[in-house]
Amino acid sequence: MERKPPSDDVPRVVGPSEGKYVDLGSLGVRFMVWSEESGGGFSLVEHPIPTRTLAAPLHRHSNEDEYSYVLEGRMGALLGNAVVYADSGTLIFKPRDQWHTFWNAGDGPCRILEIISPGGFERLFEEAAEPRKATAAETPLEVRYGIEFDFESVGHLCEEYGLTFPYPNT
Repeated sequence: MERKPPSDDVPRVVGPSEGKYVDLGSLGVRFMVWSEESGGGFSLVEHPIPTRTLAAPLHRHSNEDEYSYVLEGRMGALLGNAVVYADSGTLIFKPRDQWHTFWNAGDGPCRILEIISPGGFERLFEEAAEPRKATAAETPLEVRYGIEFDFESVGHLCEEYGLTFPYPNT
């Protein structure tokens, strides 16, 4: 679905329950600003993360930087070799090419705003939420979006930080 940038004469307001929403199991994704709406400069999504849940396996992006602003709760993150924690009102920078992951480190809700720059990576979330059988000629999502995953990290991370990792659509 093609999205067009908002008109200069029409204000763009996204209310607290507006925007397309998908559930990936380990985190939700509420699309707030699509890349096309920012001229490609960034995209903005909200991620609610279930209690004590790992949001993703250890991974790194080759094309974009991510900025996670904690709206509610407590987020833990592994950035390279450093573990950091962020409470409401804190921003964590995850630069491209750095191995990282994040999780809800609290016993209650955790919500973050994820600013992705440049934009476009939000499409991976959209595609991942709509499982379908890939054709042999189709380029895998990881290749198309320049992301590398370490799936073997999941067990260790869950054990070390007391987390769960529900797989999508289960």
